[in-house]
Amino acid sequence: MDLKLQGRKVVVTGGTKGIGRSIVRMFTAEGAAVAFCARSQEGVDAEVSALEAEGAKAYGEAVDVSDKSALERFVSNAAEAIGGIDIIVANVSALAVGGDEESWKAGFETDMMGTVRLVDAAMPHLQKSDAASIVTISSVSGREIDFAAGPYGAFKAALIHYTQGLAFQLAGQNIRANSVSPGNTYFEGGVWNQIEAGNPELYADSLALNPTGRMATPDEIANGVVFLASPAASFITGTNLVIDGALTRGVQF
Repeated sequence: MDLKLQGRKVVVTGGTKGIGRSIVRMFTAEGAAVAFCARSQEGVDAEVSALEAEGAKAYGEAVDVSDKSALERFVSNAAEAIGGIDIIVANVSALAVGGDEESWKAGFETDMMGTVRLVDAAMPHLQKSDAASIVTISSVSGREIDFAAGPYGAFKAALIHYTQGLAFQLAGQNIRANSVSPGNTYFEGGVWNQIEAGNPELYADSLALNPTGRMATPDEIANGVVFLASPAASFITGTNLVIDGALTRGVQF
């Protein structure tokens, strides 16, 4: 299937590790120009160099997405560097699972407002595109109560509501908006790799819940994200795509 991404301009937050890195690489493999950010300048520079060595057009910055001014500057710089914006993917999370007030603040500023501010900053560029698309990364923790109940689950649920609201509000402008809810996703250095080492009982219990007997790979999540974002999904808007290997049991009507 031709995803019709050749020459498209994409902005991704959190693009150097795990799911975000796979999303960036899949877009560039399809011929898109991609701008991305992450917290580490070293990590950003390494990814930009690797992508450019493969012939891709890439731009990156070290950005804390909870910093409104910094995020807005990044979006402006990204649009200039890659020649506009057709697609945005809001991927960053504070991974705040504690019940303390600081965790709630971190989840709100990073997961929720980091997404809202990305959309707002990119909107003037999206309005000029003939294939504008927004994808937000939620989680199965936004659908059901699990060990991440609290700020993480609450804000991931809010992202789904926010995104479906965008889909309705922006449909007349031909701007699509969808969310993706990954299940447990394993990669070296990721949260489940850390849990496997630091809390093997939780890891074993979580793994046992999935009838496939394994966790997702970042590429398996990115496949869904890139398809939903692409012009190939031109009439899909307002949906939440669950990619979890049948982990969750709630029926989506």
